[in-house]
Amino acid sequence: MDPASESKMNSEGGEGRPVPPTSLPLQGGPAQRKKLSAPRISLSLDQSEDDLGETPDDLDINVDDLDTPDEGDYLDYTDHEMDWEDPNAARTSEPYDPIPTYSAEEERQDSKLWRTVIIGEQEHRINMKIIEPYMRVISHGGYYGNGVNAIIVFAACFLPDSDREDYHEIMENLFLFVISTLELMVAEDYMIVYLNGATPHRRMPGLGWLKKCYQMIDRRLRKNLKSFIILHPSWFIRTVLAITKPFISAKFSSKIKYVNSLDELQKLIPMEYIQIPECIIRLDKELKEAAENSKMNSFLQGPEPTTAGRTE
Repeated sequence: MDPASESKMNSEGGEGRPVPPTSLPLQGGPAQRKKLSAPRISLSLDQSEDDLGETPDDLDINVDDLDTPDEGDYLDYTDHEMDWEDPNAARTSEPYDPIPTYSAEEERQDSKLWRTVIIGEQEHRINMKIIEPYMRVISHGGYYGNGVNAIIVFAACFLPDSDREDYHEIMENLFLFVISTLELMVAEDYMIVYLNGATPHRRMPGLGWLKKCYQMIDRRLRKNLKSFIILHPSWFIRTVLAITKPFISAKFSSKIKYVNSLDELQKLIPMEYIQIPECIIRLDKELKEAAENSKMNSFLQGPEPTTAGRTE
């Protein structure tokens, strides 16, 4: 049946309703018109027997026969954020700096800047970078006695100047470094050799710092300390120890010994593994020459004449 006769039948059965158009006007006038085929439209309100059979419940759809999209048919939205914006936006936007990569070597170096230690059952972190120039302040000087007693050398000449702006921060971290290093070096009995000479007053540790070191030392370290030798003692260090004597035990005070020269120190302990700074060696040589010159002058001048008392 052709579309014209079908439209006529529908108009008769539809009680005079207008016939739907079979073409749609496009751009242009009547000469520029394209005809489109209209679908079959039933305008009848009465349901026939054929219409009753085409219900959704009676539809038989085979899912396996459906054409489903492949993975390549899906749209990728990750790289098209600018598709909905101005095409020139990407050209006018400011360039951004990429995130710098962190190499394995840089990560290892960064981990070396901090050290975690346990002192008195409490965890502390040491800034190793800030104390790097002053780490020679404490060193291992070998052993004495039966070979298990350690010699710990503390060189005050390697301490920082007190006029530095970060002096307190350095001393705080250096204090933790000294205490933690002492615990690692000492297994049995030990002695401390304090190199006091060639140290200007601005580098001398304060009384509070020394007191804090003594208080933070573990009881085992206090008990196993057999001797505290001070080389080239000055009036300052003697005064400090005299002031702190009431606050420390008499047992600890008895362990302090003053030594005036390297020759005298060599008679007490083995010196082969002790690293003496050059400034200490120069000072010891100057003091030795000064002492010899003083003896020579006294010998040349001879004994002072004694004046006999006058008798009236």
